[in-house]
Amino acid sequence: MKRLTLLRHAKSDWDDPVARDFDRPLNRRGEKAALLMGQFAAKRKMQFDLLVASPAVRVVQTLETFFEGYGETLDARWDRRIYLASSPTLFDVVRDFPDSADHVLMAGHNPGFEELILDLVPDDGASPLREDVEVKFPTASIAVMDLAIDHWAQAGENKATLVSFTRPRDLDPALGPGTR
Repeated sequence: MKRLTLLRHAKSDWDDPVARDFDRPLNRRGEKAALLMGQFAAKRKMQFDLLVASPAVRVVQTLETFFEGYGETLDARWDRRIYLASSPTLFDVVRDFPDSADHVLMAGHNPGFEELILDLVPDDGASPLREDVEVKFPTASIAVMDLAIDHWAQAGENKATLVSFTRPRDLDPALGPGTR
């Protein structure tokens, strides 16, 4: 059994006049959400063997703030393939995880993360959480999936169970849509 936790980057600052999308930082609301989600992960006693993340500025800043709330830091394995990746590319990233890691935290972007979850978790009506992800996988959200596999190379469509899906607004309604 392998466990994959996806953390989407927190809300970024569209008002910041950066030259490249890759360099866009978080906004204040994003920082608050990332800190809250780190505290949530600590309360849930989530333990990760490996962190694989997009090197985009907003992901780096999300992780810095997430780990501030989490209470400890993991060294990231930065993987540029995650930046703006589609589900097939993200599957390649997952299949490259070392088998020594049983629980991997991957931090990155939508729409790829949402697509990956929808590809991994069967659309059989058994998971109301999957339907929630299908509606939207918001910024700073965390999805935890168990894969009934022994080796990451075996990751494929319909191989996962969505164990939990938590949005910042589930923990603090002030972080919901339409709020600043």
